[in-house]
Amino acid sequence: MTRQRSHSYRQPGVVLTDHHFTVPLDHARPDGEHIELYARETVATGKDPERLPWLLYLEGGPGFGARRFTGREAWLERALADYRVLLLDQRGTGRSTPANRQTLPLRGTPAQQADYLVHFRADSIVRDAESIRRTLTGGAPWTVLGQSFGGFCTTHYLSTAPEGLTAALITGGLPALDATATEVYEAAYPRVERKNLAHYARYPMDVERARRIAAHLAERPAELPGGHRLTTEAFQSLGLLLGTGDGSHQLHYLLENAFVTTASGPALSDTFLETARAHLSFAGHPLYALLHEAIYAQDPAAPTGWAAERVRAVHPRFDAAKTLAGADPLLFTGETIHPWHFTTDPALAPLRETAELLAARTGWQPLYDPARLAANEVPVAAAVYHDDMYVDTAHSLRTARAIRGLRTWVTDEYEHDGVRAGGPHVLDRLLTLLDD
Repeated sequence: MTRQRSHSYRQPGVVLTDHHFTVPLDHARPDGEHIELYARETVATGKDPERLPWLLYLEGGPGFGARRFTGREAWLERALADYRVLLLDQRGTGRSTPANRQTLPLRGTPAQQADYLVHFRADSIVRDAESIRRTLTGGAPWTVLGQSFGGFCTTHYLSTAPEGLTAALITGGLPALDATATEVYEAAYPRVERKNLAHYARYPMDVERARRIAAHLAERPAELPGGHRLTTEAFQSLGLLLGTGDGSHQLHYLLENAFVTTASGPALSDTFLETARAHLSFAGHPLYALLHEAIYAQDPAAPTGWAAERVRAVHPRFDAAKTLAGADPLLFTGETIHPWHFTTDPALAPLRETAELLAARTGWQPLYDPARLAANEVPVAAAVYHDDMYVDTAHSLRTARAIRGLRTWVTDEYEHDGVRAGGPHVLDRLLTLLDD
């Protein structure tokens, strides 16, 4: 692996340093093609970085680069008291050889693109982290903080390279060790329905608003600037907001602003359409859509096969047409990816065939080693959110029991984005658990 280090620079209260690394695309073929990774080192002003232990942050997703902090925002404030923090853009995201509609055609055909993207799951991300660790620390282990999908990666880390870890911290990201994508979504839809009902209990006026918008879109799907097409199904996917701390409130404010009166009658407002487009677009994180079901794939013989779409078919309460034919509240969907995403979103449309090939793919390898986790010796602390819409709480707690020595903090004080909303508090609780 090669490494290039650029000049350091400052923001309020911190010194930042950009790091660039070159790693194999396929770690099993170190002499083959290489890709570039990017990570940002963050150290509190006035501290000597050489005297601080490293903490690696793995962002949620898949498909999101590490958060771009300004100064000591969120959990970073607490982390910088004790650590030298490395914010890694996981491969394919941010500045780490981004994979999107603009770059993937360089790989060739959709089949070649799908073959390339096989190397962008948790197993490759962890091997990237190990390559970086050996370069930055001289071989010393480090602490890893994994949020959501970053927690999935951290669990894989514990399964395959625990010698690289001093400790592991997981927030909203303890995965089921053996659940298929189908089983993940079978658990998800009832959970998402509860979040919908809680939203409507808080904002009963939104029942009629959501139905009215859905009925309007069923007759006249909206064409948005840039080519985005807002259909009823796309509108329902705004339910992704319901899994965050303030998401229900954001959804309410969006719905109340939906219609304006025009010379031709009621129409969806530009404000509503633009805000909806911003929430729905995958332009900044297309790997989230392309690989979302693949992060659950572990059976070499079984494709994921659009699991969320298949499971939705057995939950008729999420069928907008049936809902509008009756009087029930419209149910929004949650963290699910469907084939229609690749027809309504211009950031995904050129990748539709690639997505189909990934959904049909077999040969996926297991990501977790239950035997090794049962013998774990790395200190681990995990925040599990009581009714997490994104990651099933029952699955997380079962995994917590399967990892030797793992300490849990189960809370309903935060939703899935707790490390963002209450970052210093959440991180401090986990660090305290490690010390107990």
